[in-house]
Amino acid sequence: TKRRIILRNLFEEVAATEKNEKWTNIIKREKELYKRNNDIRSEIERDYTRIIHSTAYRRMKHKTQVFFSPENDHICTRIEHVTYVESISHTIAKYLGLNIDLTKAIATAHDLGHAPFGHEGERVLSKISQRDLEEKFWHEKNGLDFVDKIELLEDNLKNEQNLNLTYGVRDGIISHCGEIDENALFPREECIDLKEYKYPNQYAPYTWEGCVVKVSDKISYIGRDIEDAITVGILDKHLSELYKILRSDHDEVINNTIIINNLIKDLCQNSSPEKGLCFSDEMFNLMNELKKFNYEYIYLSDRLRPSSRYFDLVLNEIYNTLKNTYDGENTLDKIHKMKNFYPDILNNFEEWLSRYWTFERKQGANNEVLFDITNENDYSKAIIYYISGMTDKFAVEMYNKIIGF
Repeated sequence: TKRRIILRNLFEEVAATEKNEKWTNIIKREKELYKRNNDIRSEIERDYTRIIHSTAYRRMKHKTQVFFSPENDHICTRIEHVTYVESISHTIAKYLGLNIDLTKAIATAHDLGHAPFGHEGERVLSKISQRDLEEKFWHEKNGLDFVDKIELLEDNLKNEQNLNLTYGVRDGIISHCGEIDENALFPREECIDLKEYKYPNQYAPYTWEGCVVKVSDKISYIGRDIEDAITVGILDKHLSELYKILRSDHDEVINNTIIINNLIKDLCQNSSPEKGLCFSDEMFNLMNELKKFNYEYIYLSDRLRPSSRYFDLVLNEIYNTLKNTYDGENTLDKIHKMKNFYPDILNNFEEWLSRYWTFERKQGANNEVLFDITNENDYSKAIIYYISGMTDKFAVEMYNKIIGF
């Protein structure tokens, strides 16, 4: 249609390209990557491949999205959610004329910092962190810490280095946080030090591409969480209300693709650089109604409470077991002594920690020293990072070995 032709590529002039005055900031890195003479990738494309080669990315296939269901192949996991966000943001960015390589890299990395067991696991770690470190744990900040400090890749000299992603991708990771409560999303102008982030949603993303990923994240989980809830039977008593919200007949199918398609199409047809990324009032109200429905009947469902209590038990037991090895200057000796009781988790934890501590470093570790394990706060922080990188399966396995004989 004429309207469709007019709106396509409407954001081309503000896209993250060399023509954009922000471009130098978008592609800057804290440290130069090693060079290859035959590399045909752009800086953003190098980011993408570094992300998918990281262990944090691979582990997302065994991390909960909403429903803890490790035996059900048809329930959405964290990595599927990431794939949906990448697909949605690609569709929106391509239609609007934005940089699809940048949205792809941000979307693929946006949940690298998620704890095991989804947002319930995040809640448990945040409670521990507030108690012992007086600071909240939030997965967007943890994701930035992971790509900046924790995740390591071997360089061409076999030295382990941090991912060292571009500013535009790093900003997109920490800036995807927070709900969209107002029907317009604009990027910020300032290239701030990302360490200035103190709480979720404090700043808007630096790029339009980051804004696209932020809104795509919301589009993705609203539809898929409903589909999964229908699959597991949680919504059996509430389907009539859902049909009413969607203004659908009871013989019509309710699934993820239909909900997503309607939201994407509406966003693309109503957004402009002047108005921001926005939905029609009708669709924005629908999204808010669906969000409210999800919270009331899915996320706060009585059916999920037993698993929440279990996650609390598992993560606290792992944390307490590791924290009990702290003994100031004698911490390393105590770790070795307690291996008699907990060999699996303490061997794994020591091997992980050896990349980042002040003691003898793991061979090839060329990254920043992060922890003085004689310092109690450092030790607590290291344990939280370690646990946050676990898959659901590994956390459960370690818990079972801790309580077993």
